[in-house]
This record gives sequence, C-alpha cells and structure tokens, in this order.
Amino acid sequence: MAKPRVGLFSTLPIYWGEGDIAAVIDGADEKDWVREELESRFDLVPLDTLEPEALAGLDRVILAQPRALAPSENVSFDQWLVAGGRAVILADPMLTRHSRYSLGDRRRPQDVVLLSPILAHWGLELRFDEDQPAGERSAEIDDVPFPINLSGHFAVREADAKGRACTVGNAGLLARCAIGDGTAVVLADAALLDWEGPGPAPAGRKAALWSLLGPLATGDTPAD
Repeated sequence: MAKPRVGLFSTLPIYWGEGDIAAVIDGADEKDWVREELESRFDLVPLDTLEPEALAGLDRVILAQPRALAPSENVSFDQWLVAGGRAVILADPMLTRHSRYSLGDRRRPQDVVLLSPILAHWGLELRFDEDQPAGERSAEIDDVPFPINLSGHFAVREADAKGRACTVGNAGLLARCAIGDGTAVVLADAALLDWEGPGPAPAGRKAALWSLLGPLATGDTPAD
C-alpha cells in the first residue's frame, strides 16, 4: 500500500540537515530523526513555497517553524484548507533548537514564528509569556506527555473570515481549527523536534510526535 504524500514546509533542518551542500549530496550528512520518523509512514514532499502550484496534488501538509508567508501564500494556504486540506503546524514564538548558524544568517531556522496574519484570519492569537522559566518540561496533550520549552499559548478571537473557527485547549498550547472543509492543528511550540542527543530519539518523544500527527497519518478529523 502506497504511503500518503505529505508536504513539509519548514525552516528547521529536518529534510536537508545543517551540513554543507557537499555532505548533503554525498549522503554523508546524518539524517534528522524527525525525517526518519516521517518517512516511515509518509511519502515526504519538501516544499519551498505554499503557492497553489506547490500545494497541487497534496491534501496533507506539515508546517514546522515555517518562515513568514508572503501575502499570496497566506491566501493560497487558506484556500487549500477551505477546499479540504489537512495541516499540522508547529509555531514556536521562541525557538530553542540549537543551530550552527549565528543570528542573522539566512540558513538559520526561524527563531520567532511570524504567522500572525493567517492565525488572525482563523481567529487565533499567539502569545508569549516572557516570565516563564527556560528549560524543557513536560505538558500533557490528550493524555500524552509532550516536551515543551519556552512555549507560546493561543487565545481565541473573532475570525477575520467566515467559515473558520478554532478551539483552544491544554492551557492554550494547542489549537484545533475548522477551516472550511479542512482542518488545522496548531501547536504553540516546536521543542518536540529538538532532540539531538546520542542514539535514537526517546520513544516518548516519538509517541508525542505521532500523537500530534495522527490526523495526517489516519485521515481522521482531530477530536475536540
């Protein structure tokens, strides 16, 4: 049975890694554990844009700490969801993942996610508590422990367009949105993807990842 095709749009080195281009071409750059997990169940399609031509033929997409979207991408992605697309989004207001690239380097992952226009369109506002303690801790989402670190939290506001409604749970950490005929699950943190320790990623981290990605793996609509 063919694996479902899933688009991946991310500034994190999940697909290509942070090695130099020669290492990527030669296959010498170590594959990120998240990519290995995703490819165990999905036919992964790396995306450079969310314009209509990139989303054509896809009905499932993961946005993991994406770059800021162009106005045309906001429109395209929203319309793709309205038509029945399903998305899981990790939107971190204070990224904690280590990068070999310094601040200001274009190769560095997006440190602060910039998705306010499309979140507001759906009726969400991402907030950040600057007084929270740093350091990884655990938070339960649907009875599954999730690693989080300097996370954000969502507040519900009036959507900027009809046919879009979001509910927020888990102290604002997770939002579930109905966007026309599609759905989006949005996590206000990306520390889940941070693991860089020796050996394989812990089983609990993998379990949390698949708990979040369940709607894409099964096709089910996430429960409220």
